[in-house]
Amino acid sequence: MKLYRTKLQEKLKEALEAVLPIIGIVLALCFTIAPVSPGILLAFLAGAVLLIVGMMFFTLGVELSMTPMGGRVGTCMTKSKNLAVMVCLGFILGLIITVSEPDLQVLAGQVPSIPNMTLILAVAGGVGLFLVIALLRMLFSIPLSPMLLVFYGIAFALAMFVPKDFLAVAFDSGGVTTGPMTVPFIMALGVGISAIRSDKHASDDSFGLVALCSIGPILSVLALGLIYHPQGGAYEPPSVPDIDTSVELWQLFSHGFPTYMKEMAISIFPIIFFFGIFLLIFKGIGKRELIRIGIGLVYTYVGLVLFLTGVNVGFMPAGNYLGQVIAALPYRWVIAPIGMLIGYFIVRAEPAVYVLTKQVEEITSGAVSANAMQMSLSIGVAVSLGLAMVRVLTGVSILWFIVPGYAIALFGSFFVPKIFTAIAFDSGGVASGPMTATFLLPFATGACVSVGGNIVTDAFGVVAMVAMTPLITIQVLGLASRIHSARLGRPAGIGGLAAETSGAQAAFELLGDDEIIEL
Repeated sequence: MKLYRTKLQEKLKEALEAVLPIIGIVLALCFTIAPVSPGILLAFLAGAVLLIVGMMFFTLGVELSMTPMGGRVGTCMTKSKNLAVMVCLGFILGLIITVSEPDLQVLAGQVPSIPNMTLILAVAGGVGLFLVIALLRMLFSIPLSPMLLVFYGIAFALAMFVPKDFLAVAFDSGGVTTGPMTVPFIMALGVGISAIRSDKHASDDSFGLVALCSIGPILSVLALGLIYHPQGGAYEPPSVPDIDTSVELWQLFSHGFPTYMKEMAISIFPIIFFFGIFLLIFKGIGKRELIRIGIGLVYTYVGLVLFLTGVNVGFMPAGNYLGQVIAALPYRWVIAPIGMLIGYFIVRAEPAVYVLTKQVEEITSGAVSANAMQMSLSIGVAVSLGLAMVRVLTGVSILWFIVPGYAIALFGSFFVPKIFTAIAFDSGGVASGPMTATFLLPFATGACVSVGGNIVTDAFGVVAMVAMTPLITIQVLGLASRIHSARLGRPAGIGGLAAETSGAQAAFELLGDDEIIEL
């Protein structure tokens, strides 16, 4: 228990470092150019407390449960050497974890003319299919860059025929399906598979699963857009809380807790069920490890309930109202730099970003530090929020930003070390999580309401923009690493990673001593 207390203190410190800058920015805006009612401010502060505590429990829970579960599944699937089993399990796993993703439920409720379950199953099928493609890529060492070029080429070709009211939502879908439930499991799955391989590219190929899984939803939703032809938006802005007393504040959050307790129970149960069936087939897991995974799942559940209640009940109304107030100012252009400032810090509070940065640091034995990753992601998201606010103010089509952005990212993928391409495209899906959906998207929709724009075409697309810019900034980091390595006379790759550290060894270091399977 002492170990868990120490770990919780460490996670609490990390959560405070991630969230306090956002609180400071919002408070500064509230007391200067964007005054808000006491009710909104109280709800925001209470939500921030829940957000911090939720992040603390979630990040520890991921380390104890989701990471070893995903690693174990990946390792055992590869050891089976049965391609049919891997394909079937990969598709089922992609289907299950996507249906479990809470952000997908939010997106489904906002897409007009398409039944919720139709959209959810189509997106889940897209993720399942591309998870299989990603697994096969790892097994057969297929280069990632050409695959990304082909699949994104197909996506942009389809985009030419999709109604504009549906276009931004389609690209947003690629970001919302790679959230706090999906990313830890999928990334650990890649580590588990790479641990079996002994070739020199094993560690490079351990990334890229999230990158490919983000394309499936885009293609499937674009295909649905060709079929259903939506004609308008159905977005409902979050209601502004009217709070006069502390009792009313408690009632506001107490109504949210049961909703997210049920939602997260439904989300986690399919993963637990799948892992239980998996254990019956493959066995080989110790009692001590099983207990630790169980404790981790409890932490994960509690953390996500607190996190989602905080951001949905406290952060969403505050984001929407701030967007409305700032965009209504005579100098409304200021919303662009303010959006950039918020974007710079808010990505650090995304739960899945913590998972990615820590895994990159450990897989590369510190050659790519978590701080360098976080800085690159923060710069990327800041740029994306600035561009998104320009879209809100001007009504420019998202294609004018998405097409050049992905063209630069795909072109650059042929010039940077392989591992940075995979990390960059993974980062795009990871950066666009629940904080984006529940604060940045409402911030954009609130601004859009004030300027009289079309919410579906002008405000939607924030998630897509957030998912795009890290592709470029992380690859710039990779290019800098290659230039630096060349100057020092070291081999290109993971920043001159020591040759004696193989991909399998690095993967085993991440999984921990208790998770190592005798090969």
